[in-house]
Amino acid sequence: MTGNPGVRREQSGSSWEEAIGSARAVAAGDRVIVAGMMPDPADGAVPGEDEPYQQTLSAFRSAIAALEPFGLGVESVIRTRMYLSHARDVDEVGRAHRELFGAVRPAATMVVVAGFSDSRVAVEVEIEAYRAPSGESGAAQ
Repeated sequence: MTGNPGVRREQSGSSWEEAIGSARAVAAGDRVIVAGMMPDPADGAVPGEDEPYQQTLSAFRSAIAALEPFGLGVESVIRTRMYLSHARDVDEVGRAHRELFGAVRPAATMVVVAGFSDSRVAVEVEIEAYRAPSGESGAAQ
């Protein structure tokens, strides 16, 4: 792939990435940005259908897994975004976020949107992580 040699793109092999021309995660400089992630479907089923808490856990776990090729984990996450299709799900989505990121405390945004490409999905998430330069500690403070 041509482009900036300082930018690294990781694909997951998803047909969606191919269809729209995107990457699951992109590292540029000290940041790794993970694309919007929905609950990871298994055999065509949406995990936690009608359960926003379970959908949020599934989506964030997929997003965190997308950091692994860069040697990063949840402790490196500095920003999260949560898109919900219903305001009624704020508490359940927030509970899942707190469970996964409570010790890290990233900057977080939660927005209610009109809907998603799959109507069974209640939440989509994004994360951004920080890659400390060599010799610098990237641990959360």
